Amino acid sequence: MLSPGMDSAREGGGVAGTVLIPMNFVWSYGGRSVYLSGSFTGWTNLYQMSPVEGCPTVFQVICSLTPGYHQYKFFVDGEWRHDENQPFISCTYGIVNTVLLARESDYIPPTISPAVPSLTNMDVDNEAFQQLVRISDGSRHEAVPRIQETDLEVSRHRVSLFLSTHTVYELLPESGKVITLDVDLPVKQAFHILYEQGISIAPLWDYFKGRFVGVLSALDFILILRELGNHGSNLTEEELETHTISAWKEGKGYLNRQIDGNGRAFSRGLIHAGPYDNLKDVALKILENEVATVPIIHSSSEDGSFPQLLHLASLSGILKCICRYFRHSSNSLPVLQLPIFAIPVGTWVSEIGEANQRPLAKLHPSASLSSALSLLVQAQVSSIPIVDDNDSLLDIYSRSDITALAKNRVYAHINLDDMTIHQALQLGQDPYSPYEFNSQRCQMCLRTDPLHEVMDRLANPGVRRLVIVEAGSRRVEGIVSLRDIFKFLLG
Repeated sequence: MLSPGMDSAREGGGVAGTVLIPMNFVWSYGGRSVYLSGSFTGWTNLYQMSPVEGCPTVFQVICSLTPGYHQYKFFVDGEWRHDENQPFISCTYGIVNTVLLARESDYIPPTISPAVPSLTNMDVDNEAFQQLVRISDGSRHEAVPRIQETDLEVSRHRVSLFLSTHTVYELLPESGKVITLDVDLPVKQAFHILYEQGISIAPLWDYFKGRFVGVLSALDFILILRELGNHGSNLTEEELETHTISAWKEGKGYLNRQIDGNGRAFSRGLIHAGPYDNLKDVALKILENEVATVPIIHSSSEDGSFPQLLHLASLSGILKCICRYFRHSSNSLPVLQLPIFAIPVGTWVSEIGEANQRPLAKLHPSASLSSALSLLVQAQVSSIPIVDDNDSLLDIYSRSDITALAKNRVYAHINLDDMTIHQALQLGQDPYSPYEFNSQRCQMCLRTDPLHEVMDRLANPGVRRLVIVEAGSRRVEGIVSLRDIFKFLLG
């Protein structure tokens, strides 16, 4: 058994002339005696950890380490343990946690105090290497770790290599369903199908041409609603029943269309892929063509006849493959341990920064549905945070929320300028209830969350973006989307 380390060992671990960084290690899962050991001691010494006053199940110890990668684990009541909620890998010493310390001399770790109300993910970020807090002068100061160009190049090269050597075939589920709509289907019926099936996009099949010709998405219904609104007309059931999908999309030029910077549509060919295309090519197709998904179509005939729709590939599915592949070798991607505020990813409020040079769009619940739909199209975003007067997050309005107007045929008797976002989001609920925070719809993260955690959350089905909030107040600080992550990883 290893013996507890001496004080002299705690002061060591560095090379002469090397700037050491104080690092606060935390074990928050109880125990009678808790020790820390790691690569920074050569695995020969143990540091005794002290219980936090007021939090008897939480232990901490501060060690001075050199910048770079370190591995560590805990010795709890005579048993080796690792923190399953922190990055970990398998190595010679079994399963160990890993940490990347910023190459900054003024990195100040946090001190946990009993004043902290809870140790939950969204209320307090208690991962010591993530929180960069200085309270000596009563104000918060964040030391921003700099991305090393070599680390960035290595990470991008390895992600690119992985995606280039793996195919779409790996995305195909063992079982599932993909809904396809015929272009001669009435718009009304298609609208209801999307709502009832809980989907926001469906490929379009042309029976007479014998091939897939496009996709129908929630954005199409937004464009329809806005066009009728611009002409002073409400969307009536008769109009939806009379017009087929092909009449709307081909007649209005929306079939296989893309929205430009001025919110205007222009034509393009159907974006699709085959099951044996590599994942990098598919990801680039999605990014370059500004689409949410790419239909995976396969034909056993040389002339392409009798095509079969196998799957709808999305960035979420591709990201899940990346996370699964690198989960137990996170140190091979150096940028994964960096907090997201330290890397050029996402859209931020002006006080923090604008990584992609696009202003962050926000609306109040009292804003009209018309203004929300216009902003979705003109700003070319898929969602808008809904905030209160203090900019605290209340909800989020996404393109896919437009399908909720199909419930009880609301679309037949509303005016976009008269309906508020609050009312649109409260469809089916009490429209007079107070506007409260909707935790189920709002997927959030903190600016100090490491990139690998953000990627893990975005890889979950149905999650396309995370709202970056301030801990405690939920004040909106930015948004990071799937598209942002891939633009960063693929350079």
